[in-house]
Amino acid sequence: MSLGGLFIETRVSKGLGSIVKLEFLVQEGQIRADGIVRRIEPGRGLALKFTAVSEQDRPRLAQLMVRLRQSS
Repeated sequence: MSLGGLFIETRVSKGLGSIVKLEFLVQEGQIRADGIVRRIEPGRGLALKFTAVSEQDRPRLAQLMVRLRQSS
């Protein structure tokens, strides 16, 4: 995961270039984003690039990234 996107492990596939809506709840709060499928790894998952993150959710995404960097 990064500020630019994330990889989701899933057996469900979407087509390359498909638009997705993401909503996830983390310690920092709810984060909503739009994304596009940039890479498909059959049987593993999808690499998604964020195309838009809700303005109210951007600070939570930034806080999440700080926490993830500190824990690794």
